[in-house]
Amino acid sequence: MSTNLLQSLSQERIVAIIRGISAESGDATAKALADGGIVFLEVTLNTDGALGMISRFREQYEGRMRIGAGTVLDLSQAKEAVAAGAEYIISPNLDEEVVYYGVKQGIDVWPGTMTPTEMVRAYKAGASAVKVFPMGALGVNYLKEVRAPLNHIPMIGTGGVNLSNIRTVLESGAIAVGLGGNLVDKQLVKEGKFDELTKLAQSFVAEVKGAN
Repeated sequence: MSTNLLQSLSQERIVAIIRGISAESGDATAKALADGGIVFLEVTLNTDGALGMISRFREQYEGRMRIGAGTVLDLSQAKEAVAAGAEYIISPNLDEEVVYYGVKQGIDVWPGTMTPTEMVRAYKAGASAVKVFPMGALGVNYLKEVRAPLNHIPMIGTGGVNLSNIRTVLESGAIAVGLGGNLVDKQLVKEGKFDELTKLAQSFVAEVKGAN
């Protein structure tokens, strides 16, 4: 497990999530996000051509971006993601087999957890951080409350995070946030407005810099 990846995440504080956009627009999207200052980029496996994107982005942005696989639901998907070059694995669920596999491969796994029991189980299994999901439904107070007894477990708040609440989520104890549609706006991608996507990424990066 690479402590430097987690260290870098705690500095950057944003994981941009590419989900459900076409393989053709994937490259321009990654470039727009990189230009906007995004370092952590997650490609979800339920996106067409996800494995190809992961491989290409790893090559193109080596040293500049950290590319991971998202929506990794089981061991076979985890193996495919690692073979494609994913530097970390993110799931909406907790599957201990995936965590054990990541530990064995020296790859960070950040599984989706909701309850304190799941968070502790994930951390014990070897997850270096947990994704608190769905953050949008649980709310910031939930994060604050679970952080009190479990402040030794790094948490990534995912779901419902936007420009107006990102700072609150981070100040409530999240090490980082996962940003899907509120950052990787499918409409902008569809219309080819990549300059606007870069500007949006810059706004999120600026917000994060202002968080405590």
